[in-house]
Amino acid sequence: MKERPTFPARLDFSGGKPVPNRPDTLSSRPLALAPSPPSVRIPLNSEAIGSSSPRSHMVSRLIAQGLSDMAVIAAMRAVERHRFVDSALGNQAYEDTSLPIGLGQTISKPSVVSRMGELLRNGQSGKLGRVLEIGTGCGYQAAVLSHLADEVYSIERLRGLHDKARENLRYFRIANLHLLFGDGMLGYAKGAPYAGIIAAAGGEAVPQAWIDQLAVGGRLVAPVAVSGSGVAKQALMVIDKTAQGVRQTVLEVVNFVPLKSGVA
Repeated sequence: MKERPTFPARLDFSGGKPVPNRPDTLSSRPLALAPSPPSVRIPLNSEAIGSSSPRSHMVSRLIAQGLSDMAVIAAMRAVERHRFVDSALGNQAYEDTSLPIGLGQTISKPSVVSRMGELLRNGQSGKLGRVLEIGTGCGYQAAVLSHLADEVYSIERLRGLHDKARENLRYFRIANLHLLFGDGMLGYAKGAPYAGIIAAAGGEAVPQAWIDQLAVGGRLVAPVAVSGSGVAKQALMVIDKTAQGVRQTVLEVVNFVPLKSGVA
């Protein structure tokens, strides 16, 4: 296994070219999962929104919809989604809906996060190795992935969201999660090869850099544009990398924000 880069790390781009990393304050103190508050029987929109009961109900719905991977089920039950949305939207945190997180971006539906996590794992026993997430957003999916992989690298191109995710994740103190600010279309070559790559934004095609950084035997899950009935759509694509090449499988229609290059 290739030695991982030293963290904390940050990617800055000037004129489209990376400049030396500078410390990011996310890892200024160690991160380790904090225990969930005890469950209490009061309304979801109260101060006790951290109650495990709404999460349990959310997970029960996901299982009823077909989620069966026990590691993903445990991760979805463990991560408090309400901590990643604005307080005004807290009463919707455990509904199966995407919610705005600012800068024209959204937090994905729990059903989509769990589906992509299950696809990434592909029935594997134990944890995945090193995983790269393209598009940190508010940090929710990164937190879920931290339960599924030995190490997670998550890159975000929007400075405002990168900072928001860093603040959201402080509470959880997750030791195996590292946030990067930079152009996700370039991936993060210093951490490669990756056992898994997952993207939270969809483009016309999967960037070659992601495939190059995927380990042989690894899997990539990302939304891509597909044509049909003259209407622009996106679908989940799974790419498995083998010694003989790559195998692509197109799955169900999804709706993600567009994949963009550069930083802002």
